[in-house]
Amino acid sequence: MTTMQVRLKDEMKQAMRDREKVRLGTIRLMLAAIKQKEVDERIVLDDEQIIVVLDKMLKQRRESIRQYRDAGREELVEVEEAEVLIIQDFLPQAWSEEEISDMVTAAIAESAASSIKDMGKVMAILKPAMQGRADMAVVSTKIKAMLAT
Repeated sequence: MTTMQVRLKDEMKQAMRDREKVRLGTIRLMLAAIKQKEVDERIVLDDEQIIVVLDKMLKQRRESIRQYRDAGREELVEVEEAEVLIIQDFLPQAWSEEEISDMVTAAIAESAASSIKDMGKVMAILKPAMQGRADMAVVSTKIKAMLAT
């Protein structure tokens, strides 16, 4: 069992003791998603792969928040936002806007990207480093803005 899984299970036990229903439910969802991935692919996930799973869960919740807001379902938005905060507790510290911009600039220079057509090269460099530490939709927007100028 990886350090991330051990931490998740410890946090789950603590949430049970503290009777934190939302935190407990979210941690159980994270563990279930990890287990599902392990069963589907017949592998044991390491911490890096677990971060990818949690990042995907975060992305799903951000999309749900957007859809719920559009539908005027604020009570569901609150539930999803609470889950986002809990999932973020288990991901590495997020990059600041300035750090993301610096990394995008460096990746554009490294890949010699000159237009939007080269965006895939830039994303290929950035994605492994930014997984779980930045919203890739925001990164994508920054890349497009920098390549458009």
